[in-house]
Amino acid sequence: MRVDVLYGVQQLTPQDVQGRVVAVVDVLRASTTIAVALANGAKSVVPFDSSEDAIMRSKQMERGSFRLAGERRMLKMEGFDLGNSPLEHTRDVVEGTSVLLATTNGTKALLAVQGARDVVVASYVNLTGVSTMLRSALRGGADIAIVCAGQERQFALEDAACAGRYVHNISRRLADIELNDAALAASLIDRKYGDNLMRLFTTAAHGRALAAAGFEGDLTACAAVDSFPVIPIYQDRMITKLGPERER
Repeated sequence: MRVDVLYGVQQLTPQDVQGRVVAVVDVLRASTTIAVALANGAKSVVPFDSSEDAIMRSKQMERGSFRLAGERRMLKMEGFDLGNSPLEHTRDVVEGTSVLLATTNGTKALLAVQGARDVVVASYVNLTGVSTMLRSALRGGADIAIVCAGQERQFALEDAACAGRYVHNISRRLADIELNDAALAASLIDRKYGDNLMRLFTTAAHGRALAAAGFEGDLTACAAVDSFPVIPIYQDRMITKLGPERER
C-alpha cells in the first residue's frame, strides 16, 4: 500500500490518481471554504476552471438556487455573490444552495484528478474526519494520493504541511506502508511547525499575501483544526457532504 504526496497539478498524470483514493488540499483557501460551505448547509459545491464557466452554468439554474463564488488575485470577482473566504460562506448565505466555485488553484486541482476511485477535499478544519476515511481506505488496501494544489503553479508551504499531517494520521502504526519522497518531505514540514499553524501561515508566501490583502481572519479560520468536521466527496462533477443522505 502506498501513500504519495503530489505537489501541483501541472505534472500530474492519469497514472498518479487512477483507481486511487485522492485527497485534494488547498488550505488557503478553497478546501477550507468548501468544508465550511457544506457544514453550513450548502447542498453542493460545484468546482469550475474559470469564472466564465461558473457564470455559464448559473444561467441554466433557477434564480436563488445557487451562489456564485470565487476569487481572482485573492479578491471576490465583480458580480459574484461570494469570494473564496470561508468567513463569507455562512449558513444564512449558503444554506440550501449550490455554490458555484471558481478559484485560482483549488478548483483546478479538483478538476485535474479525473479517474480517481474517490476524491475527498482535505484541510485542517476537517482533519480528523477525512483522516479517518483515508485511513480506512488504506487499511482496506487502497493506495492514497494527496494532491497539493499549490499557489499559481508553484509549491505552497501550507499545503505541504497539511499533507504531512494527513500522512502521519493515516499511516501511523500501519506496517508495510510505502511513502514517496514528497510524502516524507511533507511529514518533515509538518513536524517543523506542529500545531503552530499561524506560524506556518505567516511564514508561507500565500499566507503573507492574504494577510497583506486584509484576510487575516481567514488565516485564523483556516487554522481552526476540526472546526467543520465534514467529509466533502467530489463525485459526478459536484462536491457533497458524506453522510446518511450520500453514502459511498
